[in-house]
Amino acid sequence: MKVRSLLFSMLCMLVLSVSFTSCSDDDNETRDDTGSKVTLPQARAFFLYEGSYQANNSGISFYAPNNDAEFISDIFKTQNNAKLGDTGQSMIKYEDEIYVAVYGSNYLAKLNAAGVELNRISFVDDDDLSAGIRYIDAEDGYIYASFWGGAVAKINAGTLRVEAKLTGLGDNMEGVAICEDMLYVANSCTPDYLTYHKEVKVIDLHTFTLKETLTVSDNPNILLEKDDKVFLISRGNYGDVGYSLQMINPADNNKVTELGSATHICAKGDILYLVYSEYYSATNSFFTYNMKTGKMDSDSFLKDMPKELETTTIYLLAVNDSNGDLYIGTSEYTTNGNIYRFKKDGTFVEKFDAGGINPNSAIFFN
Repeated sequence: MKVRSLLFSMLCMLVLSVSFTSCSDDDNETRDDTGSKVTLPQARAFFLYEGSYQANNSGISFYAPNNDAEFISDIFKTQNNAKLGDTGQSMIKYEDEIYVAVYGSNYLAKLNAAGVELNRISFVDDDDLSAGIRYIDAEDGYIYASFWGGAVAKINAGTLRVEAKLTGLGDNMEGVAICEDMLYVANSCTPDYLTYHKEVKVIDLHTFTLKETLTVSDNPNILLEKDDKVFLISRGNYGDVGYSLQMINPADNNKVTELGSATHICAKGDILYLVYSEYYSATNSFFTYNMKTGKMDSDSFLKDMPKELETTTIYLLAVNDSNGDLYIGTSEYTTNGNIYRFKKDGTFVEKFDAGGINPNSAIFFN
């Protein structure tokens, strides 16, 4: 009986050991939280809010999707004892680290997964890049950044050293997207905003040289790569030419196809989630485009949308790739924006304060 009892005890210990090891593997994803002043859960979301221009009130808020940690309105300030700066323009996740482009202060910062700053590079004293950093994308160890003033920079993701620059591409360079070893960059308008361009520059990443210039609708701005295609939103001339959603197909000599009108875009699987929301528009529209079938569906992808979301200005549309949850950020330009979270089936989950004015970017760690 003693032997049987001993064997049973050993078996129980073995099962417990396997169980604990499995849980440990699930909860640790080699995430770097070095230097963090707060304990963050594994599932986490970060929202960049740009603040008001020249008000030095940009920031990054932290949100726990599993409701296992308190919301932090400015995780950057909490972790670094400093403000992010003036006009946070864009934010991406790359190799489990966070990269933030701050337009007004004109620098690029690299943060760890807890929002602790690891490195930064300022472009203030670089004559080619001094007009301000805008949008960023990453591939093969490099961050590619657009700048007003007509420049694009190739930046080492590890050291944040500028290794190459292309200048004279246009005027106000905006959205960027990487597809098939090519970098697509929008050339939106002149610095005085009086002339709106119709150009997307295509840069060969192997040689970092300009390959071609595509003609698109007026004032190209946002670019998104999905399913080996590049989707573009042009903002028009705020007059007789309106917003335009277009698709660029690299496999078909970069053919540009008009798909309709949209102001915001994100994607998961074969579906593009789209919003049409202009600041002077009476009603917001939420709809989808199926990339596989090429069909637009005008039915809203939101099932029980709060009433106020029908008319308030949309500033952010993002999807969590892990579970398909959708996040919609709003802005009144002078007060803190709100974030609305929906499940992938469109069911409303909750609404919470964005932490600051004009939330424009979201990234997720799962």
